[in-house]
Amino acid sequence: MQETNRQRKIASVLQKDLVDVLQKAAQNGMQGVIISVSKVSVSPDLGIAKVYISVFPSHKRQEILEGVKSNSSLIRYELANRTRNQLRRMPELLFFEDDSLDYIEGLDKSIRGEDEDPIQNPDVLPRRKKQ
Repeated sequence: MQETNRQRKIASVLQKDLVDVLQKAAQNGMQGVIISVSKVSVSPDLGIAKVYISVFPSHKRQEILEGVKSNSSLIRYELANRTRNQLRRMPELLFFEDDSLDYIEGLDKSIRGEDEDPIQNPDVLPRRKKQ
């Protein structure tokens, strides 16, 4: 099912404000960590928003994702305050990790010849996790 115009607009508003909230939190607590929101998709009833987060450096991804998930109610409250004039109801936030940068890096290494040749052995490339 295709996203409606309203879903896309709400997703873009949430994404913009989520970036501000998460980067502000990262500045206060974690130096040298970059958190970006790569995608937000909103359900057709506007009740659930899936948020895909990319973290650099990648070895801190799990730790930060767990912290974000545990503080999701505070993040949702902060977002509701920021978007109270634009949204009637704040959707529930579900956070997922975005591993596309790791996947691209693996492809890039393979193309440069740093890994085993993926054309001759396609099992070398990692499979993406579907969410």
